[in-house]
Amino acid sequence: MMPLVLLLCLSFAGLLGLRLLRQRRKRRLLNAPPDPAWESILRRFVPPFARLDVALRRRLYGKMHVFLSDKRFEGCGGLELTEEIKVVVAAEACLLLLGREDDRVYPDLKTVLVYPEAYRSGKRGLFGGDNGTGGRLGESWGSGVVVLSWNGVRTGALDPNDGHNVVFHEFAHQLDQEDGRADGVPILAPAGSYALWAKTFRHDYERLVAQVARRRPDVLDAYGATDPAEFFAVATETFFEKPRQLRERHPELFDELRAYYALDPETWKSLPEKETP
Repeated sequence: MMPLVLLLCLSFAGLLGLRLLRQRRKRRLLNAPPDPAWESILRRFVPPFARLDVALRRRLYGKMHVFLSDKRFEGCGGLELTEEIKVVVAAEACLLLLGREDDRVYPDLKTVLVYPEAYRSGKRGLFGGDNGTGGRLGESWGSGVVVLSWNGVRTGALDPNDGHNVVFHEFAHQLDQEDGRADGVPILAPAGSYALWAKTFRHDYERLVAQVARRRPDVLDAYGATDPAEFFAVATETFFEKPRQLRERHPELFDELRAYYALDPETWKSLPEKETP
């Protein structure tokens, strides 16, 4: 009996030690300075970066370090992965996390697959952006995989006000899936906010469905009327790219997203160069 107890104690101690090492490693990454090449890439391909204050930029850098260290990138369809591609994807994905006080960085995500252009897929993803030829711009899988078209990423990133950003969209799905379901209801805190979230999102989702049926335009893309999961992803894109229009057209929805992300992109203003850390 004693050897078994001793073995269990040693195993527990080993697991605890491993956990502490992982926590220290993550803290080190979160506080690490940016790679010298990052700023020029971010200024060129991620326009919101120039509107972040010093504190948010530092938080972005830390989460990017964790993302790039923990997630595997794979080039598909002949794409040669570059540091530029990885940095842009990591930055846009981590923009959604800037309001989080915890150190979680898409804990269920394992792999990011990147195609050069819109691609065809036999797997049913949560988003299949049609470029007019049936090609997809991105997908989010419950198995810890995000698929992206680099051309779609680049195009969406360079126009920060068009309401379309495939990285925001697919990583909103990842957040939605953290509770094991893709239903448009991510993990909320405190728990008492679920009732208001459900009421607000149901109302605005049904409103968009009605608008689409009548062929009336809305600040939210018509793709959001597909189902509640797509509605959350489209609403996220709009929140980060058209915050003022979303607040004017869907004020309660805007307030729920602002509370969930703990951010208000409408307040982000262009900063003078001297504020660059």
